[in-house]
Amino acid sequence: MSKSPKYWNSAKRYLKKKDKIMKKLINKYSDNNLTTRKDVFFSLCKSIIGQQISVAAANSVFLKFNLACKGKINPKVVNLITTPKLKKCGLSRQKIRGIKELAKKYVNKEFNPSLINNMNDEEAIQYLSELRQIGRWSAEMILLFTYNRPNIWPVQDIGLLRAISNNYKKKYLPPVNFVKKLNKKFSPYCSVATWYLWRSIDNEPIQY
Repeated sequence: MSKSPKYWNSAKRYLKKKDKIMKKLINKYSDNNLTTRKDVFFSLCKSIIGQQISVAAANSVFLKFNLACKGKINPKVVNLITTPKLKKCGLSRQKIRGIKELAKKYVNKEFNPSLINNMNDEEAIQYLSELRQIGRWSAEMILLFTYNRPNIWPVQDIGLLRAISNNYKKKYLPPVNFVKKLNKKFSPYCSVATWYLWRSIDNEPIQY
């Protein structure tokens, strides 16, 4: 974990001026902020494990996965874990394949996360999406939580859409044009707006 991104306080001031709902949320949830593990492999594994299952189920599987790795979730360790052992963690065949292929690409240097530092958001999303089991949503989570990119607006995220509906008194799903309007209003700090919107529907700050 780490301290908040350098842009965090500037973003809060900006968003509070731009939107009264955002001002209310920022004032209400001033006890925490976006952090990062600065460990892309760890975050990618967690993202793959958490796909299409509940938060509780994902946490349970991840705990077993962590035990299988003996607390060392890194490419070399994961590359050596057998498929049957991963299956016992509760991972599906597709997720096992995704995690094993990810570890292999790291070990063989076919995937280089440091290249992302010199890419814009869209380029980085495309690069990450070349990995098995990593789609746009997963790539956006990595950019937001691991790289702390300031302007990520994950419109495929159900939690974000639900939070928009709740806070702006819109039906669920909120109108596409309204979501785009908020995107424009919150730029260049959509990541911060997203974090506060998530916080409004979850007592615990989200972390990947």
